[in-house]
Amino acid sequence: MLVSNDLYKKSSKTQKIRCEICANYCKIVEGKYGICNQHKNINGELFNESYGIVSSLSPDPIEKKPLNKFLPGTFTYSIGGFGCNMGCLHCQNYMISKEYEDYSRGIKITPEAIVENAINYNCKSIAWTYNEPTIHLPFNEKTSLLARQKNLKVIYVSNGYFSDKSIEEVLTFVDAFNIDLKSMSENFYKKVCGADLDVVLDNLRRIYQEGKHLEITNLIINDYNDSIEEINYLCDFVVNELGPEVPLHFSRAFPYYMMNDISPTNHETLFKARDIAIKKGISNVYLGNI
Repeated sequence: MLVSNDLYKKSSKTQKIRCEICANYCKIVEGKYGICNQHKNINGELFNESYGIVSSLSPDPIEKKPLNKFLPGTFTYSIGGFGCNMGCLHCQNYMISKEYEDYSRGIKITPEAIVENAINYNCKSIAWTYNEPTIHLPFNEKTSLLARQKNLKVIYVSNGYFSDKSIEEVLTFVDAFNIDLKSMSENFYKKVCGADLDVVLDNLRRIYQEGKHLEITNLIINDYNDSIEEINYLCDFVVNELGPEVPLHFSRAFPYYMMNDISPTNHETLFKARDIAIKKGISNVYLGNI
């Protein structure tokens, strides 16, 4: 599928393409892919080779996303794709985000079929989840606009690593977000995720300012982002730059992918994080994977 030319730029001096779908702004040479492994430079044009191919489809309780204050008690139709624009060493879905050879095991489906499935399962929304939805922007935008015509809400479960162009686009068709705020440390983002913290924080501010429903998840990892200082810093950001009403989910990490040497997050750390958030004035605090 040819990507709309407003989402990439051609170089007049080289054969590279600058992809502008996410904040990596990959410069892709002829015949190669960007970091997400989804977009390829073919004869100077940008193509999404997995358009209309998904890794998973499932009706889920909306609280599983997790979204606890958006359409509570309803089901959402979850759609997952392939690939990711970050390189998190602790990825919980690495089988579809990183370690796959092709899309032969994927599911080919149309936007119309997704919406029909959601309605047949009596879902009140669709959720782009499991992998990073931003990298499939053309497909999920087309599907989401059709879903909204059928009175379905649209959810993004995302790492928040939007480009300036994609956040503008996404805000036009998404009703609710759960953003994975992985750490308040720039060093953590660089070394563990291969990304830039400030981009995520700016996008969180933008989502909140636009009045979209927003919930935040923080996966706490022993000895990486579990200090009391960092948890305080994260809670201060939520209260002071977003709002104390924004639900905050602290989640337990387990050894996985390239972080097999960690131990499961200490229960005490999660309880302390919850206590700190409540004392800071955050109204809705939840613990996950515990």
